[in-house]
Amino acid sequence: MNVDNSPYIIYIEDDSEMIDLVSLILQRKGFKVKGAQGGRMGLDLVIKEKPDIILLDLMMPDLDGWDVYQKLKSDKSTSHIPVIVITAKAQEIDKVLGLHIAKVDDYICKPFKPQELIDSINKILSLSVQ
Repeated sequence: MNVDNSPYIIYIEDDSEMIDLVSLILQRKGFKVKGAQGGRMGLDLVIKEKPDIILLDLMMPDLDGWDVYQKLKSDKSTSHIPVIVITAKAQEIDKVLGLHIAKVDDYICKPFKPQELIDSINKILSLSVQ
């Protein structure tokens, strides 16, 4: 966790407006948020800064979200960091693959209600404290 004890979140997403929107929502709830535009930038930022939670889009042009996820989980220094997928891939099969096969910590479909994201983050943070 960062110095001021507010949970630190990195949001990896290729849409800068989406990063701004989610950052605004979460900062109002006391979270520290940093956006990374695209998979490669996100991967570098996570490795360098070790956030408390990663929010991850799946469909990105430079490096697919699943590739980012695999790289994070195969690196000992980042494998413990919880990942919440936020994606427009809303079919049930995608959600099942994400939650049960890939074992992401949560899977949120766009569009989503801000409270849904906040609840998910709070649930994961309370689990990681135990």
